[in-house]
Amino acid sequence: MRVVGMMSGTSYDAVDAAAAELTVEGDALVLRPLGMVSAPYPDPVREALAAALPPAATTVEAVCRLDTRIGQVFAALAVRADRELCGGRAGLVTSHGQTVHHWVAGGRTRGTLQIGSPAWIAEATGCPVVSDLRSRDVAAGGQGAPLVSMVDVLWLRGRPGVPVALNLGGIANVTVAGAGTRRPVAFDTGPGNALIDAAVRHVTGGRAAFDEDGALAARGGVDAGLLRRLLDEPYYAAPPPKTTGKELFHLPHLLGALAGREGIGGPDLVATVTRLTALTVADAVRSVAGTEVIASGGGTRNPTLMAMLRGELGGVPLRCSDELGLPSAAKEAYAFAVLGFLTLHGLAGTVPACTGARHAGVLGSITPGRGPLRLPEPLERAPVRLRLLPG
Repeated sequence: MRVVGMMSGTSYDAVDAAAAELTVEGDALVLRPLGMVSAPYPDPVREALAAALPPAATTVEAVCRLDTRIGQVFAALAVRADRELCGGRAGLVTSHGQTVHHWVAGGRTRGTLQIGSPAWIAEATGCPVVSDLRSRDVAAGGQGAPLVSMVDVLWLRGRPGVPVALNLGGIANVTVAGAGTRRPVAFDTGPGNALIDAAVRHVTGGRAAFDEDGALAARGGVDAGLLRRLLDEPYYAAPPPKTTGKELFHLPHLLGALAGREGIGGPDLVATVTRLTALTVADAVRSVAGTEVIASGGGTRNPTLMAMLRGELGGVPLRCSDELGLPSAAKEAYAFAVLGFLTLHGLAGTVPACTGARHAGVLGSITPGRGPLRLPEPLERAPVRLRLLPG
């Protein structure tokens, strides 16, 4: 089956769509990457989204408008992905949508909201759409994240040592597959690009949205006092499973730590929050005794961040997922293609040890396509490993 997986992360700059040919052979789920297409959010949509996200206040009307507009952006890209990557033969679209709030209180996830109505995708493509993948895990007592942990566990199971899959999105997360008597574990480590992007927007007055090629951070020096203040955030010391988002790691969080230290120059501020990401990720890797780190996500394109992370990791090798056959820029989109495929076949898409749920669950809601909804026969047994074929 050809499946399009769609993702827009916490950086909310663009929507990615990756297509995969997915089959089950014995105990393996076999994935052949077909490629990725991406489209930036139109400026009015991105601006409206930024204005609605925490800590800003918003209205139900604004959320309704965004739900439609984001759904339309996803739909247009899904049509393109089907045409350019699947030859018009996609059988399913999985849409993560856009996270606008992840409600965490008392160390527990109480709710999560991803918008971008799947009806627009189903109408435009004619394909059934799996969406709202996080809510079921939350309802089962889980954190609703990191959902990519299911794919990481299937992918890295059996690899020597203690490999750690790292996603450097707006929020960074890690997964350890587990082996023998060791249980898998996954959790958000804290900010990936979130505070870096916030700092760049702040020091450039909004003229730049991110630190292109890590250039600003490379020109600056780390302010040790500010770094200590930032590391005082209690989230870092909380035990996994745990999850976070831009509800915590946003510009006011950074400005609060800056109080009384306003003389820090722009490059030094960006260098300091870049070091914060590298240090908290490395601390997380050490906490699970990781022996290698396999990174993906937008942060891998920041050479200053990657250099700082290599330094913090010491002798632990750091490589990109491309080296293992999974394109780093598209990894999350491929992961959601896999989760939708599992849902369509009646299989659970979560690892309870990774999300903290009471049990594994079949994820999401299915919106029918143009014709009658015909689900395949549920698979008798779940795959236990992921095998990648050349794209």
